[in-house]
Amino acid sequence: MTDIRTEPIADASAWRGSEVEADRSWEFTCTDAHIDELEQALDQIGDTSLIDLDLSAFRRPALSSLMDGIRREVQHGRGFALLHGFPVQGYSDYDLERLYWGLMSHVGIGMTQNCDAGLIHYVTDGKRRPQMGSRGVGRPGPVGLHIDLTDCVSLLCMQQAPDDPPSRLASALHVYNEILRHHPEALPRLYEGFEWDRQNEHGETETPTTGYRVPVFSQRDGVVSCRYNRGWIGPACERLGQPLTDAEKNIFDFMGSVSSEACFEFPFHTGDIQFANNFTVLHGRAGHTEVAEEEHKRVLLRLWLDFVDEPRPVAHEGLIRYGLVRHGALGWTAADLANGRHRVPHRRDAAGLPIV
Repeated sequence: MTDIRTEPIADASAWRGSEVEADRSWEFTCTDAHIDELEQALDQIGDTSLIDLDLSAFRRPALSSLMDGIRREVQHGRGFALLHGFPVQGYSDYDLERLYWGLMSHVGIGMTQNCDAGLIHYVTDGKRRPQMGSRGVGRPGPVGLHIDLTDCVSLLCMQQAPDDPPSRLASALHVYNEILRHHPEALPRLYEGFEWDRQNEHGETETPTTGYRVPVFSQRDGVVSCRYNRGWIGPACERLGQPLTDAEKNIFDFMGSVSSEACFEFPFHTGDIQFANNFTVLHGRAGHTEVAEEEHKRVLLRLWLDFVDEPRPVAHEGLIRYGLVRHGALGWTAADLANGRHRVPHRRDAAGLPIV
């Protein structure tokens, strides 16, 4: 029998939108001193490609202090942070990618996130949209609250859509508390988990779904982690010919209702970077009007990061931490790309789980 936490979560990671609106200690700003150090780092790395960067160039006093505060908030606080003032204007895409990559290396190791083996993903419906199987990333419609596949997701706004859609965050652990309060009978099924679809980005030797169930909620030593994205679970059920039961649909609907009601909605503008811990925070956004002209399209840069220092304790690292991301060209580091390791399938154990 899976060990289920039956006590409410009372730390900073279980919050409502009204609470974080009142206390904005999750908000940070790039000052002139930070931008000066970014410029110094850019001068130091010269024309070096992203996968070959010497990241020590970005280990500078002001930047390190800023990013340590962000990392602590994302890993051990509310699970999210917002940084304003990252310098976007006046840089080529090439330089901007390397500045963003270097700064984010303070938080974690970047991982590939699409079938192009892209370390940086352009979230847009424009020409810079990468190959990504059957995923709908970047389309103008609203995006429901969900997690991404690595420890942390970071999004940099290069250009927002003209009608300025807000971003949304919600505490997955507040949702857990509400399930515990109103529907505790659903927790065993959520702890049992669901297969996830691989969105047609799996390799030739891999199955189109995970082949194993990933718990929506799991716990280790009382620390609860969430792995929930209905957009990946639903297609797996359909592909397997095992549609969600009415009870499963109802609990997912309840989760959606609770997370929407308690979410934090905020403007997301050029030069803003948002961070979300994918074990504790759900992220999404409102829809926006489709724009035909390329120069006016919404463009974000996205990084999927693995925490290096003090990763979250999880019930099973291969399943909970890496069971979603390691398939096909997804889940590789820059070092893996440089060494060509991404050209062979991810290593798996007898149950099909990634070997850590």
